Amino acid sequence: MIHPDEALLDPGRRLPMIAPCDHYAGTERRMIKALGLQAERGPVLDVTLDLEDGAPADAGLEHADLIVDLLKSAGNVHRQAGVRVHGHDHPLWREEVKRIVAGAGDVVAHITIPKARSARDAVDAQTAVQSACVDAGLEREIPLHILIETHGALRDAAKIATVPWVRGLDFGHMDFISTHQGAIPESAMRSPGQFDHALLRMAKATLTSAALCHGRVPAHNVTLAVDDPEQAGRDARRARNEFGFLRMWSIHPSQIDPIVAAFAPDDDEVTRAGEILLAAARVDWAPIRFEDELADRASYRHHWLLLQRAERAGRPLPGPVRATFFADRPD
Repeated sequence: MIHPDEALLDPGRRLPMIAPCDHYAGTERRMIKALGLQAERGPVLDVTLDLEDGAPADAGLEHADLIVDLLKSAGNVHRQAGVRVHGHDHPLWREEVKRIVAGAGDVVAHITIPKARSARDAVDAQTAVQSACVDAGLEREIPLHILIETHGALRDAAKIATVPWVRGLDFGHMDFISTHQGAIPESAMRSPGQFDHALLRMAKATLTSAALCHGRVPAHNVTLAVDDPEQAGRDARRARNEFGFLRMWSIHPSQIDPIVAAFAPDDDEVTRAGEILLAAARVDWAPIRFEDELADRASYRHHWLLLQRAERAGRPLPGPVRATFFADRPD
């Protein structure tokens, strides 16, 4: 059997299958707790250890050293923890990159770059990380996530998505709103305003289109209502279904499960996708008739990506589907 990865997907534009939830933590206590939550839940959850807005304001480079220690610790079980460094307007951002890469470049899952003002800033960040890898004797490419939260970054979103090592574009709606200097009301920082305001709808659609066009993962912004976990789930569903986001930030442990659930396909979708793909595999991916409808490689591709999303979100897969398509992956 030709595996669906080979039969259906273009290697040059294949979307990385990464966790649907990216949980942010910036104080020592919360970072340790976040790694513990990830150890319990497994690969449905990434963690980003924060040097920027979520960190103590006066932490300095000692905070970067602390994050290196956490990344290298036994608590980083799944090796799915990344770091957000400061933006280009901060005097320490290059030194932060150097310390993270030199100290934990072999295990850091990603580096997030905030407040990019243009594609040039994204290129500068990639160059800085690559240079730090060379200095550290590392041969790997460290995935970069670029925060789109300024006018210039949104304008250059498609260019940013083509920068080497960039894996994802993340939307920072609070800073994006702030850059409009009062033209967007404060109510748009939360739902339903964040989905209904025309400028935010435009920004979200522009970001996801640019990311998906170039095989990058679009990640949605935070939900501020930390006392209402289900609001995070509702926001995640709107982000996924209306705008095409494939991932979302969490800022409170209670938001993790609703976000993961919202990005996972439901059981009926998983069952149907599995049945279609098993039937297609038996005829070497030629067109088939399924429940009186045509299915061909275009629909197969959709169903294969759906199954991968389900697996990444920890959803159980039908036994024949797992045995046929996921045999090389642990249960």
